[in-house]
Amino acid sequence: MIEFFKYLKGYLRIRVWGFSPERFMNLCSNKGILLWDIVREGEVYYMCIDLKGFRALRPIVRKTGTRVAILERYGLPFFLPRLLKRKVFVAGLLLAVVFWLWSSLYVWRIELNGNYQITRDVFDGFLQEQQITIGMRKSSLDIEELEKQIRRQFPQVTWTSAKLTGTKLQIDIKENEMQETQRKSEETEEGTDLVAEYGGTITAMIVRSGVPKVSIGDTVEAGTVLVEGKVPIYNEDATVREYRYVAADADILLEHVRSFSDSLPFDHIKKEYTGRQKRRYYLRVGNRELRMPQDRPYLVYDSVIRESRPLLFEKLSIPIYMGMQTHREYQNVEYEYTLEEAQNELNKKLMAFLESLEEKGVQIIEKNVKIDISGGSWVINGEFLVREPVGKSTATVRPESGETKGNEQ
Repeated sequence: MIEFFKYLKGYLRIRVWGFSPERFMNLCSNKGILLWDIVREGEVYYMCIDLKGFRALRPIVRKTGTRVAILERYGLPFFLPRLLKRKVFVAGLLLAVVFWLWSSLYVWRIELNGNYQITRDVFDGFLQEQQITIGMRKSSLDIEELEKQIRRQFPQVTWTSAKLTGTKLQIDIKENEMQETQRKSEETEEGTDLVAEYGGTITAMIVRSGVPKVSIGDTVEAGTVLVEGKVPIYNEDATVREYRYVAADADILLEHVRSFSDSLPFDHIKKEYTGRQKRRYYLRVGNRELRMPQDRPYLVYDSVIRESRPLLFEKLSIPIYMGMQTHREYQNVEYEYTLEEAQNELNKKLMAFLESLEEKGVQIIEKNVKIDISGGSWVINGEFLVREPVGKSTATVRPESGETKGNEQ
C-alpha cells in the first residue's frame, strides 16, 4: 500500500556526490525529508526521494557543498503527461471504455436450462413472438412478464426463473415429469410387440413384460414375433376372458451371420500441397461476417478456419469473434495403391465396421475375412458369426371382436 501511495505522489531516483554526502543525508533527516533505497558506490550515493522533498533540497545542497542529479522519474505525475502526448492511444482507450459501457446495456446471450420436452427451436420461436432477441436493450426486458408468458404458453412448465447476469439472459425452467410419464403411458396403452429384425437362433432371453412366443434355441426369421404385448386373462375353465395390452419388454440375444464387403480402386487421387498459402482475416458479429472482398486465391485449394473470441467480449457475452482463414494450394496427383497400402486402407474400413457393431452391443464369435482383386479394385469380404440384441417394438395386432368370444364358448 505504501508503494502505491508513493506511485501516486511520484518520486525520483537521484545521485548525490561532492564535499559531504553524509552531512547531506543527516540534514535531510533533520528536515523530515524521506530518503530510501540508499546505495553507495565509492564516493557516490544513489537514493530515492519524493517530489516534495526534492523541491526542498536547494538550501541543503548549498550548505553541504554536494551535487544532485536526477537519474529516473517514477509515478503518476510523470506517466500522465507522457500518456496525453499519445493522442491516438488515449482516443482508442476512451473509445474502448465507451464501447464497453454501451455494450453492457444490451442482451448478448440467451441461455436456456432444464428443457427436455420443449425443444430449443420451439422456445426460440416463442422468444421471437415476445420480441426477446439477442441485441435488445436490457431496459426493455420485463422479467416478471416473461416468466408469466412462459408458464402460460407451456402448460408442462411448473416452475420458471429468468435473470440477467451481466449481458446474459439466463432462463431456468422445470417441466412436469408426470405429464411425460402419462403421455408415454397413453402411447403404449394399445400394446406393443417385440419383433425380430433379422433371422437367427435365440441364445438368451429374459422377459420382463409380455408373453414370450419363442424360447432359447429356436430359429426365427425376420419379422417373427418374439414377445407379444397381448396378455390373456383366463376364466376358471381355462378359457380366455379378455386380453390386457402391455408394452412388451425383454432382453433377447440372437446368433446369426453378418457380412461385410467393401472395395478400393487401384488408382486414387491424392492431395499434394505446394507449400503456398494465403491468409484472410475477418470479423464475425453474431451471424454476420465482415471481411474484405477477395478473388479466388488458387485454382485448387482447401481452407482452414481458426476463430477466437477476445476475453473482454467473452466475459460480457458479446458475440464478437475474430477469425483467420488460411487457403492452402494443392495439386491432385494420381497414385496407385501398393498391396500394403491397400490392406491398411481396407482394414481401416473393416475396423470402423466392427467398432459400429461393438457400440450396438454386438458380440463377435467368429470371423472370416479375405482381401482379393476383382475388376480393377481391391475387394475385402468378411463373414462374422455374431450375437446381438434383437427386438423391435411394433403395435400389437388386436383380435377380432368374435375371436375372444369364440374362445370363451
